[in-house]
Amino acid sequence: MSHLESASPAPLTPLQEFWFYFRQNKGAVIGLAFIVFVAFICLFADVIAPFDPISQNRSALLLPPAWFDGGQAPYWLGTDDIGRDILSRIIYGARLSIFIGLLIVLMSCVLGVILGLIAGYYGGTIDIVIMRFVDIMLAIPSLLLTIGVVTILGPSLVNAAIAIAVVSIPSYVRLTRASVLSEKNRDYVTASKVAGAGVARLMFIVILPNCLAPLIVQMTMGISNAILELAALGFLGIGAQPPTPELGTMLAESRSFMQSANWLVTIPGLAILSLVLAFNLMGDGLRDALDPKLKQ
Repeated sequence: MSHLESASPAPLTPLQEFWFYFRQNKGAVIGLAFIVFVAFICLFADVIAPFDPISQNRSALLLPPAWFDGGQAPYWLGTDDIGRDILSRIIYGARLSIFIGLLIVLMSCVLGVILGLIAGYYGGTIDIVIMRFVDIMLAIPSLLLTIGVVTILGPSLVNAAIAIAVVSIPSYVRLTRASVLSEKNRDYVTASKVAGAGVARLMFIVILPNCLAPLIVQMTMGISNAILELAALGFLGIGAQPPTPELGTMLAESRSFMQSANWLVTIPGLAILSLVLAFNLMGDGLRDALDPKLKQ
């Protein structure tokens, strides 16, 4: 009798399985790599940025990027109309956009998950009240609602972040509620009830972990939406106020130079496009890796 047995491969850990499916989406891997690269630059912006983002050099006004005629090597992406370095402002603006975007997503997700858990678990009148309020919010265009909230609170970066977070809550409420409705009658929840688990434990410890996959994907997409809306409010003049280096504010300040110094508009616009595209690509990869229906 032969003692030789074919060795079966070791089962993948959850993290290995996630990475296996995530890396199948090449765009998602590129998006993740770009986000890691930008995050590194943002974390060390004080060291990497060549100049103070709000310092002015009156002898270097409206310089083009260094590879254009008339450009100067120290100002690699050129300067604006009052002599501020564009590269430094882009670095600090990206850091501000990502940090505020993460903060917005965390605020909206926490509030939305709590409301969604309550609506999905209890149902009845509580569910009706919460979901009708959510439906009313969703019936109003998100940007218009955000502008309305900022107008009430007053134009500032903090108020813009609060407004965007409030407007983003309904998507998390609906997503969490749908997940809770599909999970709350499963056997493991019934077993926890029989074992004496309280309502808070059932909602946050038993049910919520099984609803995280779609929430993670929504949070990733939410960061890109937050960056876009923050830039839109800055462009309209009701978000970050000058001289704060924010990408939307940079676009607003350069509107009058679209013909004479088009790099003032092009470079911040490309920065916004790159950030939003990277987060959207990574979100697609997360959806493919975390949704069992999409796994091959």
